[in-house]
Amino acid sequence: MKDVPHLASAAKFPILAALSLLFWWRPLANTLKLALASEAYTHILLILPLSAGLIYLHFNRLDSKTLRDNNDSQPSLRLGATGLVVALLIVCCTRWGMNAAPDDVRLSVAVLALVIWWIASVIFCFGLRTFRFLLLPLCFLFFLIPVPRIALNGIVEGLQHGSAWMTASLFRAFGEPVQRDGVLLSLPKLDIEVTKECSSIRSSCLLVIITIVLAHLFLRSWWRNLLLVLIAIPLSIAKNALRIFVIAELGTHVDTGFLDGRLHHQGGIVFLAIALGAIVALLAILHRDEMRLELLSAPPR
Repeated sequence: MKDVPHLASAAKFPILAALSLLFWWRPLANTLKLALASEAYTHILLILPLSAGLIYLHFNRLDSKTLRDNNDSQPSLRLGATGLVVALLIVCCTRWGMNAAPDDVRLSVAVLALVIWWIASVIFCFGLRTFRFLLLPLCFLFFLIPVPRIALNGIVEGLQHGSAWMTASLFRAFGEPVQRDGVLLSLPKLDIEVTKECSSIRSSCLLVIITIVLAHLFLRSWWRNLLLVLIAIPLSIAKNALRIFVIAELGTHVDTGFLDGRLHHQGGIVFLAIALGAIVALLAILHRDEMRLELLSAPPR
């Protein structure tokens, strides 16, 4: 009979999830439209499936004792209810207190409230132990929040300048004379502008997200997880610089058709695969080192 209160609390989760769809169906629909319409937000389409998959893997990896201990987690009604109230207050603020704010900012705040509601629902129904157990899959949901345009423009501009600087460095490393003025690169036979479309924002987001998932699945220490993710950020710029460099070299030394060919418009997947290969190689090194240290620290039998 002691499991009855726990089961009653767990039964509330579908109700809270249904209420979230009732309150936030419009922001969810607008976010989906945005993800389908703009390459800067394409990664949003992956977040819910990845989060659900990580939650499944977490429970699938547990042995029976650990799973039983996790099921004994008591609901944190007070903390969960506080989170639910905070989410509702944010919704009210979005609808009636932010009329002067741009639509994209209001959408971001509304989706933030939705994510808080989902996380608070888990805490309310299943407790803090379950929340800690599912910390990354739940926090992963924050990637659902569309970045407001003003912040997105800053990110894209940073990718543009970073790509231009690294591309110029590649040209100099291979003995090509190049002059850089912001995002403009001047070669003897070619002038290149790293436009917003060339910032590679979509593949950069995908690389970081995939790296987070891989690090979480195969590394245990938090600092190795963080290190791999931090490396993925400059690597996302490096793979874009490599793309610009390769296309420019092929276009000036092999065939000018490369400057506006398929490699230019559809070749991003090739360089994303190269960057992922580098991430996997580094992941293997970190994982092997982690296993070696665990073996060294294990007590002798």
